[in-house]
Amino acid sequence: MMNFNQNAEYDVICLGRSTVDIYSLDICELEYSSKFAKYLGGSPANTAVALSKLKNKVGFIGKVSDDGMGRFVKHYLEHQGIDVSHLLTDTEGHKTGITIGEIREGGQCYCLMYRDNCADLYLKASEIDAEYIKKAKALLVSGTSLSHSPAKEAVIKAVSIAKDANVTVIFDPDFRKDTWSSEWLAGIYLADMAVKSDIIIGTEEEFQIIYNFLFPGKPYDDEIIASYLLKKGCSVVNIKHGKDGSVVYSNEGIVKSPSYHIKGVVKTFGAGDSYASGFLTALIKGKDLQFAQAQGAAAAAITIKGHSCSDASPTLAELNDFMSSHHLNSD
Repeated sequence: MMNFNQNAEYDVICLGRSTVDIYSLDICELEYSSKFAKYLGGSPANTAVALSKLKNKVGFIGKVSDDGMGRFVKHYLEHQGIDVSHLLTDTEGHKTGITIGEIREGGQCYCLMYRDNCADLYLKASEIDAEYIKKAKALLVSGTSLSHSPAKEAVIKAVSIAKDANVTVIFDPDFRKDTWSSEWLAGIYLADMAVKSDIIIGTEEEFQIIYNFLFPGKPYDDEIIASYLLKKGCSVVNIKHGKDGSVVYSNEGIVKSPSYHIKGVVKTFGAGDSYASGFLTALIKGKDLQFAQAQGAAAAAITIKGHSCSDASPTLAELNDFMSSHHLNSD
């Protein structure tokens, strides 16, 4: 389905948000929490880890603060086998972003994001290494980086380099309301990046933001936005519907896949990043869309049973074992 350059040195290079998650260990409202655990955070960074754990060769482009939090992020990624030669250290005093996570009974969760003047938003276009990007089968970028300059220009430059070098561009809208001044502004930049991408993986809510910009006042429809993006040159449009599974649109047709309904869900944080890792790993290995969606759903199901995003994402062996012992829901 996708034509990846199998001779490329890296399977995927991820670009964007690399932060710290601090999640409550107490299962209750945040105001009553007293114990917390620190993990890697940020959708592109979590996806990079999840991809690496599935035996992909992964690189990362981004920026972290020159302090203990920034070094924690860099060391964690490096420990997971990810190339961090292009994860830069900020020299202008910007701090690594922090997300505080509240976890309640039944898998309910909520987060507070501290994103003012974060180091990852100060990655500059001049710091993008074209030769590094050309070494990848795919470049994964996140919509959050489009919310502020100079990171916005850095992403646009990186994608332009990838397109010119026939490196597959993967776009995760990664919409975080508190990062944008308005949904309308988000729609402008997310739509612009969507039409430049080869593979788009997002939630229905994220596609609605793009849709509302492209078709203002018109009732939302998955098929309309997918058809529009395919006509603009996208190859795969993957719209996730949470517990109801995912629908993938391509020029070969529409493929629907349910999710795994499982017991013991701790939180939903990280599900999307792990889903992307399973889905993309399958595509890179030449698997069909039906299998790719099932593998993505399995990776997500495993992750939401753990307390973190990055640590809870599965290894390839864990993923294979889960898929052989669980069945996708047919209801």
